Amino acid sequence: MYVFVCEDSLEGIFTGVYDACASRLGHRNIRLTTGEPENYELFSEYIPVTPSADKTGKVIRTITSRFGMQFYESIYQAVMSGETHSDKKMDKADAVYETILLALSCGDGQKVLLSLGEPCVYRIFELCRATNHEAHRHLEFLRFSELENGVLFASIHPKDNVLPYIAEHFTDRLPSENFMIYDETHQTVAVHKAYKSYLLADADDLDLDKIKRYSENEQEYRKLWLTFFDHIAIDPRRNPKLQIQMMPRRYWSDMTELIRFA
Repeated sequence: MYVFVCEDSLEGIFTGVYDACASRLGHRNIRLTTGEPENYELFSEYIPVTPSADKTGKVIRTITSRFGMQFYESIYQAVMSGETHSDKKMDKADAVYETILLALSCGDGQKVLLSLGEPCVYRIFELCRATNHEAHRHLEFLRFSELENGVLFASIHPKDNVLPYIAEHFTDRLPSENFMIYDETHQTVAVHKAYKSYLLADADDLDLDKIKRYSENEQEYRKLWLTFFDHIAIDPRRNPKLQIQMMPRRYWSDMTELIRFA
C-alpha cells in the first residue's frame, strides 16, 4: 500500500490527489491521509506530498469543467471540515480522492454525490453537513465590535475552516463597512474594505493589541446591550441547560452578552 501524506488544506489534499493519479501505482494500492500518521502500517510506503498551487489549480479546473460547480462545492466543503479521520471513519483526504475517482469513472458528478451507499461519498456528505452546520452557527453567534479606527472587528474559534463562507455572507450584508473577522483556530483573517471584495490572509502580522482598543461608542453600546440582555430575562424561567443547548459554551467567549460568563 502506498500512503500519500497530505497537508490538511485545500492545496495539500488536491496536490495529493494529483500526485496519486499521476503516480500510476494503481488506485487500489493508494490511500491518502492528512498529517503524519500516529501509527505506521507494516509493508506500506509513506510518500510526503508538497503542496503545489499549480497542481491544485489543475485539479480544480478538471473538477469544475467535467462535473460542475456543485460537485466542486461539495468537495470543497468536505476539505474545509476540521475532521480528518478516526478509528471508524475514513480520512477526508482519502474520501475526496475516492469520490473524485468515482466521478471520473462514471462521468457524472451529481450521480456520484447521490450514491450514499458508497463509503467515500457518505463520508463527503458527513463532512459537508458538519461544515455547513458550523458555518450557520457562526453566522448566528458572531459579534462585531467597533475599534478606535472605526473598523468592525470580530473573532471566532470554529472547528471547521468556515471563514470564507462567513466573510462572503457579511460582504453581502455589510458592503459599506470596513470589517475584519479573525479565525483564531486556523490563524487566518478576512479583511473587507468598503465596497470591495474581501481578502483572506494569514494572521501572523495581526496587531493583537490594536484589535482590543474599542471606540468610546462601542463601550457604551456594550453596556446598553448587556442591560437589555439582563432586563429581558425572566428569573423564574431561567434554564441554564436549555441555554447551553441553544448556545454551546464554546461560542460564549466571542459573544458580547455572554463574554463575562465564558
